[in-house]
Amino acid sequence: DINYVYLPESTNNFLDLIAPDNPLLRYSYEDHFIMSMGYRYYDTNKRIPSSLTKTYTLQPTVYTLRASIETAGNLLYAISSLTNSKRRNGAYRVFGINYSQYVKSEIDYSITRNINQRHSLAFHVGGGIGVPYGNSTVLPFEKRFYAGGANGVRGWGVRTLGPGRYDSHNSVSDFINQCGDIRLDMSLEYRTKLFWVLEAGAFVDAGNIWTIHNYENQPGGMFKFNTFWKEIAVAYGLGLRFDFSYFLLRLDLGLKAHNPAMGQEQWPIIHPDWHRDATFHFAVGYPF
Repeated sequence: DINYVYLPESTNNFLDLIAPDNPLLRYSYEDHFIMSMGYRYYDTNKRIPSSLTKTYTLQPTVYTLRASIETAGNLLYAISSLTNSKRRNGAYRVFGINYSQYVKSEIDYSITRNINQRHSLAFHVGGGIGVPYGNSTVLPFEKRFYAGGANGVRGWGVRTLGPGRYDSHNSVSDFINQCGDIRLDMSLEYRTKLFWVLEAGAFVDAGNIWTIHNYENQPGGMFKFNTFWKEIAVAYGLGLRFDFSYFLLRLDLGLKAHNPAMGQEQWPIIHPDWHRDATFHFAVGYPF
């Protein structure tokens, strides 16, 4: 995969004005080059209904496993080193642009236990890690992990959770900082068919993201083995789903139960506030 981003023009001192000390924000407005290769593995025992008879035999247990590994910049770094290319600000360049070098891996596993035709219990656990090295000190923004949203910890909106104990003051301007190098998330969901195409769900989600390095613009975001478990956010909620066979529409209401962010109410489940703690999500398909 080759990813090349080129911004042809900007006003004088633009980057120094908007992001003098924020490498993530600067990166999003700079030219960059990513040449990566990877391997993805997918396995499931889920059976597809017959297209002719539309028949479907209930499976007692359905599982799905996804795993991937991706690396970037190694070939370019080797060529740069062998040809004694000049570094600029400590980094090699190609076509006059700094190129990214990193390794990233993810794994996700989900299992659904169908109790009977109407009731089921689903569980999901997933994680990932990305490590910049060599020619990079930070992962490319589009390769970093984020938390929250319709397929994450549903008590938070997309890109409004983490990293770690980081406290976002403005979701509009702080979203650039709410990304990380490590991801961990878990979900347990009970699903039941009501009538017609309508289904209901009750869920508990947990997880967060963290950074590998202690970035100045992401205070409290660094992963530490002795404290990370205290920084796992927890949410709970209810949902309605409209199953039209070929696609499913989902409306979930998530509520914060434990909020690890600094300066925030740590246990909203004890002191709930509807405006502060409730988040609605509309999506297509199950969360996992």
